Amino acid sequence: MIVEELAKEKLVLEQGGERKVVKDDGLLSYENPEEEEAPQQSENEESITVPASKSYTVAIIKPDAVAHGKANEIIMKIQDAGFEILAHEERTLTEEEARDFYQHKAAEVEGSAGVVPAWREFIGPADIEEARREKPESLRAQYCTQPPFNAVHGSEDSDQASRELAFFFPNFRTASVAEQQDGEEERVERTLALIRPDAARENRGDVLAQIHKSGFSVALQREVMLTEEQVRQFYLQHVEEDYFPALLRSMTSGPVLALALARTGAVKHWRSILGPADVNKAKEESPDCLRAQFAVENETINQLHGSRSQEEAEREIDFFFPKQRTLAVIKPDAMEEHKEKILEEIHASGFSVTQLKETVLSREVAEEFYKEHREKPFFGQLVEFMCRGPCMMLLLTKENAVEEWRAMMGPTDPDQAKETSPNSLRARFACDILHNSVHGASNEQHAAEKIRFIFGEICTEAEANSGDGQSDAIFSADTQNSNPGSPQMGENADAELPA
Repeated sequence: MIVEELAKEKLVLEQGGERKVVKDDGLLSYENPEEEEAPQQSENEESITVPASKSYTVAIIKPDAVAHGKANEIIMKIQDAGFEILAHEERTLTEEEARDFYQHKAAEVEGSAGVVPAWREFIGPADIEEARREKPESLRAQYCTQPPFNAVHGSEDSDQASRELAFFFPNFRTASVAEQQDGEEERVERTLALIRPDAARENRGDVLAQIHKSGFSVALQREVMLTEEQVRQFYLQHVEEDYFPALLRSMTSGPVLALALARTGAVKHWRSILGPADVNKAKEESPDCLRAQFAVENETINQLHGSRSQEEAEREIDFFFPKQRTLAVIKPDAMEEHKEKILEEIHASGFSVTQLKETVLSREVAEEFYKEHREKPFFGQLVEFMCRGPCMMLLLTKENAVEEWRAMMGPTDPDQAKETSPNSLRARFACDILHNSVHGASNEQHAAEKIRFIFGEICTEAEANSGDGQSDAIFSADTQNSNPGSPQMGENADAELPA
């Protein structure tokens, strides 16, 4: 099959024409009867199902290789090496980020990660010099141009492959053995879970343990103190109900823990383990459900929320985890040895690199950049260090970007980072508090100021459409009126409260 398809590929290169996707003979086609009369879908909207015996990974031919006309040559070498191309798409990335962190634990089978190490071996080390020295036949050794442009990308493991597939091929599915036997499939999706203040305060650990036990991955997490206005906005359709004053009191009595949960059939499964909305009914009919287990004495409001549909889940996730921008800096001490690894981990964590600039800061620019530390005793050392060599400025975009990047960096002191966040960048790559490898904005306002200082005025597509520049639906001063044409959060909210 590979030889036959390779011959076809050579004809494409020599004579032109359309390239067809190489498909496995065992590839199952997913047909939805309800969509038979729908308009013909584009290629990237077609549902792709892979048998349980097949493994998969994401391969990306990067812009530098495409710009130098090497894409077709690389594709031929991929096929010649025995890899099957199950789906392909050419696209220009915008500020969209990989919004899902999927883990296919329920569908994983023996051999599911086999193609990942094979592909990474084929493309070679991320460091260009290392690739040329140790793997001269690898794709990166042959086709990279200059750091950090190393021609191709490969998922590091099966979990990362799943997350990246969710971004580039959202309709890509893996059929488990059981699904192949009964013909049923479930898509990996996200849902919003809210742990209301009483349960968040008293039973947070137990609830999170139940979430993980049920096969969910916590893709995003945020603890937030809601105002009355924000609660009214989120539960808009419940405002006139008799129980709303009790709901309002409950939701504003302390911090709410918001979670974006991911797994196959997340919406349906989360609601099934929540149980009935009425607390008394939950205790009587489903005593093992989460709402019964974590009910608060003398409280009529249940302690856990779940989205009713995938569409509602995405709206609610956008409410609590709006897309944000933040500024990240790879400092001079990390540029030579760790830059490539840090950039790979940034992409693997779902950030979109919207802007990138490698520069040597002048003393004047460094002093202005760190002006808030001007009166600190370490200010002079910090400025001198930042001017010592090149650093890389990155504009990152992601849901909850500011907090996510700060969590990824870890504590400022690398010794503390090693104790509390051993997998963080600073724990692994920093030397001391001054030479701590990376920098990140402390909050949204700080991020906006630093982005403006480094990259100038940048208007996102979302800001252009909304006309206001506010990205955070929760903390915007005028969230209900910022985009009158968009659906109001809460119009289809979960009617999960005792009426």
